[in-house]
Amino acid sequence: MDVSHISGNASDEVKKAFSSPASFLTRPEASGQIFGASIVKKMVVTEISVDKKAEEPRKLECRFVLELTVGSDMVNGAGNIHGGCSAFLIDICSTLALAAYNMADLGHALPSVSQSLSIVYHSPATVGDRLRIVNTTMTVGSRAHSARTEIWNLTHHRLVSSGVHIKMQPSQPKANL
Repeated sequence: MDVSHISGNASDEVKKAFSSPASFLTRPEASGQIFGASIVKKMVVTEISVDKKAEEPRKLECRFVLELTVGSDMVNGAGNIHGGCSAFLIDICSTLALAAYNMADLGHALPSVSQSLSIVYHSPATVGDRLRIVNTTMTVGSRAHSARTEIWNLTHHRLVSSGVHIKMQPSQPKANL
């Protein structure tokens, strides 16, 4: 698999694992039918980098950048990107950044579930606008993980929305006795 279109210093192994977000996010038994599948299929990974954090040199951070064009399946009745779609993009894309971080650091992605998602909506994007979604991991601890996301409108050079996503490793299910 050619990953030459993905910039950044992440290993080719990490780039290959995340070069197709739809493949990474879809369980084989789901046959590609996940929530937002039509949107995920449009995502193009453009950069994956893993560097030492400037503020905490003993720790790493991952920068994971994707691009896509706003389609009619992403907008509200007013023709602007739906707030729920922005939330979905922040959720999915920050998850990819955290998974790539874990793969680069540990050699494998870790399962995680959302704990909190905080979003600010800045400006609209309409059908045909090109978006760049920039995700940066913030903290990756033994249980909690966080990343920030900015969705930029490349067509109009403005910030569409931003968010912070906190995830955690899922608890083991308890046996029913």
